[in-house]
Amino acid sequence: MKPRHTFSGPVARSAPHQARVRVGRQVAGRSGKGVSVISGLPLDEAQLAELATRLKRLCGAGGGVREGVIEIQGEHRDRLVAELCKLGYQAKRSGG
Repeated sequence: MKPRHTFSGPVARSAPHQARVRVGRQVAGRSGKGVSVISGLPLDEAQLAELATRLKRLCGAGGGVREGVIEIQGEHRDRLVAELCKLGYQAKRSGG
């Protein structure tokens, strides 16, 4: 029987232009307050937190990172898509 070899090296991250980044809006479970949600970013937690800080400053709003998704308080989808495209991501609006 052959021994199993497991890969324990670093996980390869896709390049920014290959990532499927979506910027949507959520209201459910937030007492009717809208939140712009950015998902699909190929970044680790530290990089997500740094990007979230930059985007919150851009929008002048609060927010944070939760389960690999950046949440920005308020309706800022157009501004966020423009900034992410400027950073080299192929970001698109999702939802209505």
